Formats: sequence, C-alpha cells, structure tokens
Amino acid sequence: MKKIEAIIKPFKLEDVKDALTSIDITGMTVSEVKGYGRQQGHSELYRGAEYVVDFLPKIKIDVIVKDRDVDNAINAIVEAAKTGKIGDGKIFVSNVEKVVRIRTSEVDEEAI
Repeated sequence: MKKIEAIIKPFKLEDVKDALTSIDITGMTVSEVKGYGRQQGHSELYRGAEYVVDFLPKIKIDVIVKDRDVDNAINAIVEAAKTGKIGDGKIFVSNVEKVVRIRTSEVDEEAI
C-alpha cells in the first residue's frame, strides 16, 4: 500500500476529488495548508501599505491506495490539478506498513 500526498491549488479540489472517484478511489483526507516553492509568495497592498505574502494557501490531499492503483491515482491527480502555471503543486508517494479500520478491525487492503 502507498500513501499519496498531493499539494494542489485550492480551486482544483473538486476536480481532483471527481477524478479520483472516477477511478474508484473514494477515501481521502483534505487539509488546508500554506506553503511556497518556486512561486516565492507575492506582494499585496493593504490600506496603502505593501506587504509580502510568503506562504500561499494550498490544499493537501492524503489518500491511501493499493500498490496496483498508484500510477492511475497519480495520473488522475495530475490531469485534474494541472493548470500549466507555476504553483500547480507536488505529489509525494510513500510506503504504508499497516492500515486498520477501527470500526471493523479490518486490516491492510481490506481496510482501505
């Protein structure tokens, strides 16, 4: 099993959710996060004073998938989240050693 963490632009969340649902990946955790990469933030004007916004709002999606579904899930996220502009985000994939569904005590792939 793998954990896929995707950092995306906030307005792309519904598109990514729909793309993952279309390939039968239905469970996910969504967090509002802030960060920066190559965008390096930007300047804004507030009441006549300029200030720098270093961290930009992003959405972090965590999803656990079976090993055989990793490439399909990554492709679905990329296609749904891509705008072609800087700041589209990143995807990280890591191993998951064990999953337990608390309600039923199912483990590993049955718990996904």
